[in-house]
Amino acid sequence: MKSAIIYNGQSLLDGKPIVVIATYSNRNTKTGKVVQTYILREDINPLEASKTGEDYSICGDCPMRGEVTTDPERKQAKGRKCYVNLGQGVLIVWKAYKRGVYQVGDAATMGRGRFVRVGTYGDPAAVPSHVWDNLLSECETWTAYTHQKPWRPDIAMQSADSHTEAVMHWKAGRRTFRVVADLGQVDKANEAVCPASKEAGRRVQCTACKLCKGSSLAKSIAIVEH
Repeated sequence: MKSAIIYNGQSLLDGKPIVVIATYSNRNTKTGKVVQTYILREDINPLEASKTGEDYSICGDCPMRGEVTTDPERKQAKGRKCYVNLGQGVLIVWKAYKRGVYQVGDAATMGRGRFVRVGTYGDPAAVPSHVWDNLLSECETWTAYTHQKPWRPDIAMQSADSHTEAVMHWKAGRRTFRVVADLGQVDKANEAVCPASKEAGRRVQCTACKLCKGSSLAKSIAIVEH
């Protein structure tokens, strides 16, 4: 199975319509062969959702979303800092969905024996837990991150926007993923630099690393902002 709609229903963040599309690809040099999962507003183009703030349905209160704008010159939110490029894979997947390219499929089958990215775009907390439980039930491994605090620390790394916030999570027994300005900001006692990053020499792909999966027994992860 190369692709499937694994959820189509209400967002748990605001009750508005969302859809989750899972696609399998072997073209990502950082992650390796992976099932990508796109959490999208079912009814709104991702760029328009970003610009108008309707992306709350799939991103919640993530500070990387940027500010709502009516500027006709802007295609997305003002000051958006999220690393996901909406005009590339996200928009392509949404348009394909609207053309009827994807069919409803079994999440467990989609994930079976594969590496899964939970929330390639969008926050997994927007989606009922049973969807992820099914997708991950037979997978090889996964990565997952959330800005909703706390959400399923057994599945997701908690995205921390400061060292202070990271410490709060650590004290509560939750692992974090944190973007830092430079290597000097890494808390070496509690964090390791992402092994797939440029700064770590791209030593290993995410498929082999397996560190970004919630409450596994390992240090939290930091990566230098690019």
